[in-house]
Order: sequence, then structure tokens, then C-alpha cells
Amino acid sequence: MNIEATHTFIKLYKKLDPDVKLRVKKALRLFQENPLHPSLYNKKMAGQSNIYEIRVSSNYRITYSKSGDLVLLRKVGTHDILKKPR
Repeated sequence: MNIEATHTFIKLYKKLDPDVKLRVKKALRLFQENPLHPSLYNKKMAGQSNIYEIRVSSNYRITYSKSGDLVLLRKVGTHDILKKPR
């Protein structure tokens, strides 16, 4: 699996607190090792054709899309990002 980040993801990531950044890195390492690990709560977003979410913590999420072997990280942030995943 190849993982790439959009400009939007990188911009949002840079604004996170240092402790949240560490959690994001941990979640992404785990995601790369095992995308279906139970702690990630990986699921397709309701109403979206190709956007998924994984849990970073109880308050933070990462949204992504996938095409073949490519995973494109779209956004990272609080639950608010789930309202506008694109």
C-alpha cells in the first residue's frame, strides 16, 4: 500500500498540537501495518462513494480515499472534518 497526503492534509496536520501529531503518526503506522486493526475503527463514510475514515483518538479522525494500491490522505482533525470530507 502506498500512502500519499494531499496538500490539505499536510496543512491541517501542521496546525495540530504536538501530542495529536504523535497520535496521528501512530495511527498511520498501524494503518500501514494493518488497515483493519480494530483500534482504528476503519470504515466507509456514509453517503460518500470512496471516502473512508480512521480514528486517531476519541476526538480526532483521518479521512482518506483509495484507488488500487494508493491511499490518499485527505483531511485530519476533529469530528468537524467529517461534515465536509471532500
